[in-house]
Amino acid sequence: MITVHVDTPGGRYPIHIGPGRLDHLADSLPADTTSVALITNTTVAPLYAARVERALARTGKPVVRVELPDGEVHKDWQTLNQIFDALLQNGIDRQAVLVALGGGVIGDMSGFAAASYMRGVRFLQVPTTLLAQVDSSVGGKTAINHPLGKNMIGAFHQPVAVEIDTDALATLPDRELSAGLAETIKYGMIADADFFDWCEASVDALLRRDQEAIITAVRRSCEIKARVVSQDERESGVRAILNFGHTFGHAIEAGLGYGEWLHGEAVGCGMVQAAELSARVLGLPRADADRVRALVDAIGCPVRAPDFGLRRWLDLMRVDKKTRGGELRFVLLPAMGRAEIHTVPEGVLADVLEGTVARESS
Repeated sequence: MITVHVDTPGGRYPIHIGPGRLDHLADSLPADTTSVALITNTTVAPLYAARVERALARTGKPVVRVELPDGEVHKDWQTLNQIFDALLQNGIDRQAVLVALGGGVIGDMSGFAAASYMRGVRFLQVPTTLLAQVDSSVGGKTAINHPLGKNMIGAFHQPVAVEIDTDALATLPDRELSAGLAETIKYGMIADADFFDWCEASVDALLRRDQEAIITAVRRSCEIKARVVSQDERESGVRAILNFGHTFGHAIEAGLGYGEWLHGEAVGCGMVQAAELSARVLGLPRADADRVRALVDAIGCPVRAPDFGLRRWLDLMRVDKKTRGGELRFVLLPAMGRAEIHTVPEGVLADVLEGTVARESS
């Protein structure tokens, strides 16, 4: 087992990484836990819920299962209320722990429920997708979507621990693996050029789910995110660099309808667009922008964005937490392994959009 620590004002907690962690979840529950609410979905429950319930039952505390519909389209108020209904119906109190077993949607909604229920209860992240393991389970950002914008309603609420069982990736569909790899390679682009080089060299091993390669990728991703989050828990500064590609990506998700593209697919495509914008605005070497596009393509994510038209693109991107006074701000790369936030002239942005969207004739 590998342990990475996250240290923030909102709490210090471990990320445990390795095979077989699903059988050791009781070790991460606080001693004063009164009961456990296991929150999962209809896809993950048949695979892992019974095993996790057995592991949690070793505490001797009652375990209540809350099974939600699967998919980004269900990351909304109605589904969130299903969690609250179950917690109230089962008399879950303030000393209970919510356990989020699933991908990013389950983790985000469980964390938001934990932040809100009785004004705050504890929760444990147990991510089962690569994207959740390398990104969304770490750092305490929790949210639901609104029809007008992704993750616009939420709270910062740190978990008591993150338990990453790399064996769970054996049941992950190929498309979900590719989406998770998009968030993985992002860390090399924004913070560690050597890691980006390693991802390029290791792409075949990652796609075939080589255990050593996967553990290396998850560990390094978590180390980089933990370092950034520890510096800026509430995204008032440096943490915003973690959103590289996300201004474009969130616009794609909202414009197409949540769930049409996976989050990681949209982010992967958004990183291609952001790299192109970086080349135009900050002089990122053309060779590096081309490397971003080639690696996103190699992991199996789209490299051409939907053609919404310029006005629609701008409207979608303005619903972004980095926007200030209506002015769009983007995470850009002055060089591989470094990231900065910049405003961009609309004309340059229009040119980049024109060159990165998919045309019907293409």
